[in-house]
Amino acid sequence: MELLIKGSTELNKMFMALQRTASGLRRDFGEVESLQQSLRGARDFVQKASNRIEESILSDLLLVRPSAGLLTPNVSRDGDGRDEFVLALSGASNFVRANPHFAISLALRSNDETKIALVYSPIDERLYYAESGRGAYVFSAYHSARVKVSNISDPSELTVAYNTSDARPLIGSVRRTGCPALDLAWVASGKIDGFVSDPLDYAEIAAGDLLVREAGGKIEMAADLIATNGKIEL
Repeated sequence: MELLIKGSTELNKMFMALQRTASGLRRDFGEVESLQQSLRGARDFVQKASNRIEESILSDLLLVRPSAGLLTPNVSRDGDGRDEFVLALSGASNFVRANPHFAISLALRSNDETKIALVYSPIDERLYYAESGRGAYVFSAYHSARVKVSNISDPSELTVAYNTSDARPLIGSVRRTGCPALDLAWVASGKIDGFVSDPLDYAEIAAGDLLVREAGGKIEMAADLIATNGKIEL
């Protein structure tokens, strides 16, 4: 097959599956914009759209690794016990309000290690991706470029994204974007210096985890999820 992005054939097949699913999501997004007078109706519509993501992409992913399992926030399917696709729609609350800041997070794990990670923003068609041991990249307008975390360490210059519900002290210039998968991709690409979150469904952050580490950053998942450029403490 002709490779679309720099990386393995499996990575490219996963990206092709994402693109096919994303075309439907873009149509759904247009529908949501017309539902804004009824948030309840919009929420129901987006939930159905999220379910369609799982259904539409599953058949494509099984062509990549037919015996792999599947983990999403709503579905867990056993496979061969070795390989597993981890899939989520991140930023669904933005989608509900016709805010284009949302993404599909997709990872392939083998033997409990993430090997391939993709975070794809359907509206601006920008892809962040990584393969274990091969670095992290961004793909847009038919061009791939390697990304790395920022070098900023001065507390007065930090930009930090938060996804927290308590009243903890906030550090630096604060961002609350509502899309954890893209927050992690932005840490990986140096757009922000850190991300702090309450615990999240692993399906939403599996891809971002590999992106941050392959871009030279650090990520910890304990009581909180904390991702940084590795030069600061949050």
